[in-house]
This record gives sequence, C-alpha cells and structure tokens, in this order.
Amino acid sequence: MTAPRVAIAGFQHETNCFGVTKAGLAEFEMADSWPAMLHGCRVIEETRGMNLPIAGFAASALAAGFDVVPILWCAAEPSAEVTDDAFETICSMILAGIEQAGPLDAVYLDLHGAMVTESLADGESELLQRVRALVGPDVPLVASLDLHANISRTMVDLADYLGIFRTYPHLDMAETGARCLLVLQRLLEGDVLHKVFRQVPYLIPLHAQFTGAPPFEALYGSLAGLAKQGVLAEISLGFTAADFPDTGPSCVIYADKAQDATEVANDLMSQFLRLETEVDHSMLSLEDAVVAAQESCSRPLVLADVQDNPGAGGTSDTTGLLEALLLGGSRGVLMGLFHDPTLAAKAHAVGTSSRFHGEIGGKSGLPGQSPVRAEFEVLALSDGSCRYSGEMYGGGIASMGKSAALKLYLYRAEVDLVVTTIRNQCLDLAQFTHFGLNPMDYNTICVKSTVHFRAAFGPIANRIFSVASPGVFLCDLNKIPYKQVQENRRI
Repeated sequence: MTAPRVAIAGFQHETNCFGVTKAGLAEFEMADSWPAMLHGCRVIEETRGMNLPIAGFAASALAAGFDVVPILWCAAEPSAEVTDDAFETICSMILAGIEQAGPLDAVYLDLHGAMVTESLADGESELLQRVRALVGPDVPLVASLDLHANISRTMVDLADYLGIFRTYPHLDMAETGARCLLVLQRLLEGDVLHKVFRQVPYLIPLHAQFTGAPPFEALYGSLAGLAKQGVLAEISLGFTAADFPDTGPSCVIYADKAQDATEVANDLMSQFLRLETEVDHSMLSLEDAVVAAQESCSRPLVLADVQDNPGAGGTSDTTGLLEALLLGGSRGVLMGLFHDPTLAAKAHAVGTSSRFHGEIGGKSGLPGQSPVRAEFEVLALSDGSCRYSGEMYGGGIASMGKSAALKLYLYRAEVDLVVTTIRNQCLDLAQFTHFGLNPMDYNTICVKSTVHFRAAFGPIANRIFSVASPGVFLCDLNKIPYKQVQENRRI
C-alpha cells in the first residue's frame, strides 16, 4: 500500500490592528521568538523537538508512515497588519510548493487564525481559499490554530478540520499538530465529520484567558472526555486586538453524527453564557502595583505589564510601570524585556562594568510616552542568542539581537533590567539567567507579557498581578476603538 502523501506548510501572524509597525517580508524571514523562515526539508529538520504545531504534526505523520512533503514555515512577531507584499509573496511560495509536489493525498497548514493584512480582514480564509482551489474539494485540508484565533464561517467551511490549542500559556502546540494528524487519518479512511460552528456573544481580554485556573480550566478540561465519546470540540477564545468582524471566542464541533455535534455545541454555548460573569477583567493600577512591590515576600512578586506585550503586538518599550517603580523608590526589582536597540548598542560600546548616562524606552512614538533618562551600569552583554529552558518554548532559541543586562539608578531606586535589539516577549527564565541574573534573588519581577510568562514564572512566584500600564495592547476592552467587530459582541 502506498504511503499517503501530505504537504505541510506554516504561515503565522497574530495581528494587532492598533499596533505601530507592520509585518513585512523581512519580519517573516528573520528569527525572533521563533525560527527564521524555513524552506523544504529544513521545515522538519529545524523544528524537530520544538513545541510547534508543525513539529508535532510532522513527527506524528512520519511515525505513522506518511510521505511528508515540507513546503515552507514562517512566523513574524505580532505587530500591526501584514503587508500585502509579504502576504502575496508567502502565499505564492506555499501554493507553488504544493503545486510542484505532485499528487497529494492531503494538506496540513500551521496557521494562527488572527491574521489581518493591509487589504484583507481574514488572511487565513484567503490562504485556505487559494489552497482549496488548487487541490480541489476532495483532498482533505486540515489546519491547526492558536487558542486566540478569530474564526470565521469561511475558515470552517474551507477546512475539513481545525485543531485549536487548549492551553494558555500554549504548552500543547506540538500536541495540537499531532491531533490534526489523528483526524487526518480518519478523513483519509473515509470518515465524514459533521461540523457545527458557534460564536460566543462576548469578548474576553487576553489577561483573563489563562487556562490554568477557573473559569477556563474546567471548560478546556472537559474536551478530552468529549473526544472519548467521539466528539471533537475545538474552542478559541479570540484575539481582541484584531479589529475584524469575527473577533471573539467561538466553538467548532466535529462528530460522526450531526445531532451529536449540535448537542455539544449547544452545551458549550450554555457554559460560555454562564461563565461570562466569572471572567476576571481586573488589573492593578500603577499606584497599587508600587505598593505591592514594596511588600517583602519569601518568593518574588510578579507584575505583568500586560498591555505592552510584544507577543500581542506591543512595542515592548513603554515606561509607565518602570517610572512608577522608580518614583516609588523601588529596589530589588528585575524587569524585562525592553526593546531598545539604541540603549543596547550604547551598552555594548562602553562594555561590561562601565557606567553611563542614557535613555530607556519611550522611543516608538506612542502618545504620552517618553524615554526615562538615568544612570546605567552594564552588568552583562550578549549577542542575544538564548536557548529557552521552559516548557512552552523548550527546544527553541530566542534571537534577541545585541542585548544587555543593566542596573538603572534614579532617585533612590535601583532596577535591574534586560534590553534587546529584537522584540521578544518575556516568558522564559532563561531570558534573565542567560545574563547571570537569578530571578529568585529579587523581590519583584516585572515581565512584558500577558499570560505566557505564567508557565515559567508561576512556579516561583509568591503572587501574580496584571498591571494597567500604557501600551498598544489594551486589555480594558472598553477603551479599544473598534470599527469592524460585530455590534452584538458584548465587551
């Protein structure tokens, strides 16, 4: 029996429509939190063992005896819209690779689900449409999506199956890719899966989407039991910074019987309606964050600068929380990661153990944001190539560019921090220990991240608070100037 031939490709971007800079082709070609653009066999070779959907799918497919045809994989750090040039160029490469692959039994795509381009509100639907038109209606087309996907009816109709992450922090990305392979095997054996798609009538801010605690822990925990009953339930919680008609949570249910899929969809929607009042939207004010940082703890307090998360399109250079802590005379504080190529270059120029005056942050042109001028001591320097040590990105390498660990002196305060040349979300202890900074030595740790940091920092934290500090990833949804989101989606 001939081994099934499956083409695999990935094109990921989480679009913050209120961001500052757009994602051009260069941003997809470079390495940052993720690997650089990969072509052909490098897709498998250079993602092997990583917690990535395409790695999980490829490993499972090869183990099952599939003939895997890798085309391309790329991702860009979340930002404003993907440029039309980048979208068209990458789509053309994927389509050309599929066409040149010869006869195929199936196609798998590693997508995000919240891509907006300069001209398209629904980037994933456009790519799925083009792939479907190329391979025809009878070739199974499956895709993995991020838990923050904003799913449209078109996406559901075009794909035979959409597998969605079930954890935030995303610890199950490779596992989701492997689940797509299991479903694909069923499709190739002739199974027909009935689909039911439902959209939840309210939005959920990302800092409230943590799946390791109520209310979403039990909701996602129930999905494995449904699978044992023959029903595949996929839930996304949506990405609130993508201003798109279908922004928000949704459910896609697959089952052998249409009635089973409908019943599960109805039950999940009822659960979502009951959970609406349980979602925790709270954030500490800057004043309360300073007070919290002054309390002595046996383990570090973690303050999450949730609205300046580069992993959600933030600039990673706002100074609201830093300024508040400095004015409060805070000491024993560790903060990262600041995206400040100018300051990083100056630190490299003066060298380790040197002191100099400089400016940090506030350089991206955001209204109300200006740099903090202070004295700095260079604690350590690096080329920014850092191997992740945590569960989420384990096996991968952060590319932060020329980076530095600095001690900032201002007023009577002292803050240790890490500055980078390439934007990276602060979500792994290695992003500090790489510079010789031990997070356990500090009273307070401030991370520019929304939830992903919890996988690595949660186990060492005494308490964790989200902080309402300035940034372009607004978590107070009432302040977002939406233009495209459906009017019936409650905030």
